[in-house]
Amino acid sequence: MTERVLPGSTIGILGSGQLGRMLAQSARRMGYRVHTLSPGRDTPTGQIADREIVAEYDDLDAIAAFARGVDVVTFEFENVAYSAAESAARHAPVRPRGEVLHVTQNRLREKRALVAAGLPTAPFEAVNDLAELEQALDRVGRPAILKTAGFGYDGKGQARLDYDTVPAEAWAAIGAGPAVLEGFVDFQAEFSVVAARSVHGQMVDYGLIENRHANHILDVSIADMPLEPPQQKRAREIARTVLESLDVVGVLCVEFFLSRDGSLIVNELAPRPHNSGHLTIEGCLSSQFDQQLRAVCGLPLGDTQRLFPVAMANLLGNGWQQHTPDWASALRDPRVNLHLYGKAMPAPGRKMGHLTVRGDSRDDAAQRALSARASLAIK
Repeated sequence: MTERVLPGSTIGILGSGQLGRMLAQSARRMGYRVHTLSPGRDTPTGQIADREIVAEYDDLDAIAAFARGVDVVTFEFENVAYSAAESAARHAPVRPRGEVLHVTQNRLREKRALVAAGLPTAPFEAVNDLAELEQALDRVGRPAILKTAGFGYDGKGQARLDYDTVPAEAWAAIGAGPAVLEGFVDFQAEFSVVAARSVHGQMVDYGLIENRHANHILDVSIADMPLEPPQQKRAREIARTVLESLDVVGVLCVEFFLSRDGSLIVNELAPRPHNSGHLTIEGCLSSQFDQQLRAVCGLPLGDTQRLFPVAMANLLGNGWQQHTPDWASALRDPRVNLHLYGKAMPAPGRKMGHLTVRGDSRDDAAQRALSARASLAIK
């Protein structure tokens, strides 16, 4: 196993969604071959890859055969089984390490890792049954957020407990399984720092990206959130501490709350390129997918310089089954870039693509993105 994986080699991606698709596009441009493995066929990544392998993530024989056929393995979402990463690592380098996957795919392990690194989180308690939930509420207080310990995203597996919420109802709503109770954070904004770390410890980041959500799903991201310089410095320091403490090789996103008093609280980690970082594709000299490729292949990282004010708007599947989106209208603004993920079946809340837009200012970029999306006439 070698640290450096040069162009012409084969990248193995566990997972086959849109993040893998965009990583494969970067890999293709740099002369790499791509293999992907997931339970699906004709997937967003599979449409770009040289080889699409259909197998379950717990099929360790298939995972081992997959790893033997590539030069390095990475993953494009954190819900791949840890055992899959372990199996792959016996045959090829896995970057980030499977241990990073193990920590970040479980909220309790993730929170404890953050606390161990001295980083700020909301108060939290482990909850394994209804009695523990009631006891945790006494310590954490209300309002609070109950979240499944594992396999939750885009607001799924969560329930808010207000002063009049019956704990048993919240417990049932998340599936009555291992969970984390978090103290409610009265925040004024959400933002992320997408950062990358190389095999040799080199680190870069894309600054602070403001995130605006709708129905618990990321709606719009805007580059260069205008916080005070000490806050910006602190957020970037936290991101770097996370990458160092977990010994990450690759891209990792730290999601933050900006509280009402101006303090920063780490909400969640994503050990791979992130939805909010899609604006780096057109907006930066090297995109987050370029960085992921460079990092896992043992190459020097690229320049994250912002080229212009840029924003991104997600395109969800709401309304697509009834109406074909008016792509020509969205592209009437020549600053709009359209990215579609190759998903065959649109559905409400499903991420089907995104728009990235150059603006004269960050507010102009955000408004152009919203206007272009509105012109699709799919809602």
